[in-house]
Amino acid sequence: MVTYKASIQRGTQTQLILRPGKQEIKIVLTDDNPINVKAAFNKLIVALKKGPIKFELDDKAEDLYKHICVEYLKQLNAELKTIYQELVDNELIEEEEAE
Repeated sequence: MVTYKASIQRGTQTQLILRPGKQEIKIVLTDDNPINVKAAFNKLIVALKKGPIKFELDDKAEDLYKHICVEYLKQLNAELKTIYQELVDNELIEEEEAE
């Protein structure tokens, strides 16, 4: 399992930034837009097809956003684990090509 970093970008639109590999997935915490959350999850599912992943928060602040994101990531990591197993069960994992 690969562990990727997540961070919080604070501002008028505070965002949780997930970084699977070189990709950057943003989830706006101060907006209730299910379409953006769905788009973020679709990107995560594509990343999961390459192998199991989880996220760890890298943030030094001790504020409400940090506590929310810690709990959010606990739930997200549990969901990613479940979805990865479903991908395996349905043979939807991308196999690495042998050289």
